Amino acid sequence: MLTVSSSTHAGAVRKINEDALLWDPEIGLLVIADGMGGHNAGEVASHLAVDTLHSFLKMSADGDDFTWPFGINPKWSFAANRLMTALKIANRRVYRESEANANYTGMGTTVVAALADGPNVTFASVGDSRMYSLQGSELRQLTNDDSWIVMLQKESGLDARAFDKHPMRHVLTSVVGARPEVDAEVHELELVDGQTIMLCTDGLHGGLQDHLIRSILQAEPDLQRAADKLVETAVSRDGSDNVTILLARYSG
Repeated sequence: MLTVSSSTHAGAVRKINEDALLWDPEIGLLVIADGMGGHNAGEVASHLAVDTLHSFLKMSADGDDFTWPFGINPKWSFAANRLMTALKIANRRVYRESEANANYTGMGTTVVAALADGPNVTFASVGDSRMYSLQGSELRQLTNDDSWIVMLQKESGLDARAFDKHPMRHVLTSVVGARPEVDAEVHELELVDGQTIMLCTDGLHGGLQDHLIRSILQAEPDLQRAADKLVETAVSRDGSDNVTILLARYSG
């Protein structure tokens, strides 16, 4: 079973929290979104994406109806097809809303989502919200950011720290709702007893280095206190952005 805790904070600078999160134990869905856009459009985008993902994944949970948009990839599992379809539907809904309302023009949102079924977790991300795994003393980043920095890293072969001051370090190459279509890589993971997964926005991983995240997770066995401590530390050390986290620990 999964034990799940969450924490979120607007940060030290921003008045509005444009992040959204959801945990639905009935279908095993964990999702976090970090919205962007003027006139509070970021808040609209993130909540619209999370609500749309949730609605489709609830509707498709029993597997009786395969008349989904965008088709089925026969190489993927049922869960992977569901998650990818949900992302595409969410993208289309956010994009159409931004086209229909002048106040929402150009809005979009990052999304990181995971479907858990016992120890089996299917996950995907768009943008720079991330999913990590803590197993023993090893903290691993499981998702790849859709960002200019990642592209520059691949082209140059340099470490990410070489781009800490780069003027385009915060520019994303893909978000949900920015274009009519979106694509993402879907991955699957089998959890072991005691393994923890963490979904978070860039307010957390941008404010805390990985070694600090790992040390806090290892030092605090209670998930809720760990989630609160991570968010509190990110806000106190940086606080320039909204900070949101979901922690899930598997016991089998």
